[in-house]
Amino acid sequence: MNRELIVRSSSDAVDFALLKDGKLTELHKEEDNNDFSVGDIFLAKVRKPVTGLNAAFVNVGYEKDAFLHYHDLGPQLSSMLKFIKQVSTGKLRDYSLKNFPIEKDIDKHCVINDVIKANQSLLVQIVKEPISTKGPRISSELSLAGRYLVMVPFSDRVSVSQKIGSRQEKDRLKRLVKSIKPKGFGVIIRTVAEGKKVAELDKDLENLLAKWSTMCKKLYKAPTPSKVLVELNRASSILRDVFNDSYTGIHVDDQTLYDQIKDYVLEIAPAKESIVKLYNSSVPIFEKFGIERQIKTSFGRTATMSKGAYLIIEHTEALHVIDVNSGNRSNKAKNQEDTALEVNLLAASEIARQLRLRDMGGIIVVDFIDMVKAPHRRKLFDHLRDEMKDDRAKHKILPPSKFGLIQITRQRVRPEMNIKTTEKNPNGSDQEVEAPIVLIDKINSDLEKLLKGPKANNGIILNIHPFIAAYLTKGFPSIRSKWFLEHKKRIKVQPRDAYTYLEYRFKDKDGKTIY
Repeated sequence: MNRELIVRSSSDAVDFALLKDGKLTELHKEEDNNDFSVGDIFLAKVRKPVTGLNAAFVNVGYEKDAFLHYHDLGPQLSSMLKFIKQVSTGKLRDYSLKNFPIEKDIDKHCVINDVIKANQSLLVQIVKEPISTKGPRISSELSLAGRYLVMVPFSDRVSVSQKIGSRQEKDRLKRLVKSIKPKGFGVIIRTVAEGKKVAELDKDLENLLAKWSTMCKKLYKAPTPSKVLVELNRASSILRDVFNDSYTGIHVDDQTLYDQIKDYVLEIAPAKESIVKLYNSSVPIFEKFGIERQIKTSFGRTATMSKGAYLIIEHTEALHVIDVNSGNRSNKAKNQEDTALEVNLLAASEIARQLRLRDMGGIIVVDFIDMVKAPHRRKLFDHLRDEMKDDRAKHKILPPSKFGLIQITRQRVRPEMNIKTTEKNPNGSDQEVEAPIVLIDKINSDLEKLLKGPKANNGIILNIHPFIAAYLTKGFPSIRSKWFLEHKKRIKVQPRDAYTYLEYRFKDKDGKTIY
């Protein structure tokens, strides 16, 4: 399986596309004006605790105050508040926590007014970027993420990722980390640490300690609010979280970004340095790798799948609704139940991809095609869970309900990726139309359906605008000649001056419209 990361740079943003065997699975955008990214740490000021919500509104410098719930304070809040006070006044210059007395954990069932007060300074970390009209969601339980480890200040606990299945490997990693872990810091061992040696883990831990020390130096006489630690740029954070030995290529179209990514890969995986390549061509990088076409076909209200099946994706303020449709799919299934299972399994794979691609979060309700047999419903549920194993966002999937609905909750930490797929009508009207880039895909799909049915026996003539007709017939091999090689049937392309740019009709040799 080939995994590639394609990085496109523009004047005000950087786009990252993750491809799995050439298919777009994730799309991210980093904008220059994004001052509140997940992982950033701020020295903030409590605006006011609200007993009724058991939460506080905190000034982090955003137009809307950030929301801090009591359960997001973290058990080590007392230690953190004491540390901030001593460091910001200059009384404490040793940031290692080696000699820092850790305070007793706060009560899980207390109220927020008992532990923090208005105008109090505290360190908070962004856990959810500002979305819609809401300010950022924050936590004062800090964590610094590295390649293999996550370091948690004011803790002493060592835990291992649940995705590491081997008990023996979990015990080995725990033993290694406990031998190198500094006092006053807890450690979470990430999935990618599986099989790694103590030297690699120790180097990662040293980098995190250096980051912690740099952050603490900024606290002395720092104004509130102020950003004291910046999470890695999006390129490095994506590489840190998803990069593994299966990656076969990282293509970048900007020299500065290329140098940054190459240095980072050299640091985390020296053997893979050669897969980082600078892209130099007159053809835009997203067009070269077929990403633009996939964006146009994957976003929007309708997401098409193979053989005519498609998804309808609707959004509301509270949830997302996905409807699975078989379309006019024709296959060799013996009965309706088998057809429903086949389409549902196909849809489950596409839904898992769509959730990552659009970064959809919150509550998602999926209306699959009804299936009578319980083993089929179980197979669909298991397949959806397997397809979503690669999803880095926390999620939970409930079994199908009596109505055939599957409910999914998925962590939302950033605004949903929303890309407009319609364009202005080329004929000059105000009505928007589907993007012309997907026109050939639609023609291919319609042609495939026609050739499987009896209507194709009387010949097929494609009536279409002259510009599109020229595109279909130009060069060798032309698209028309590819149709002949694939389907062993000649398709006549007939230009029609009266047609709009995106209009087409399939007719038989008698001139009768068949599609």
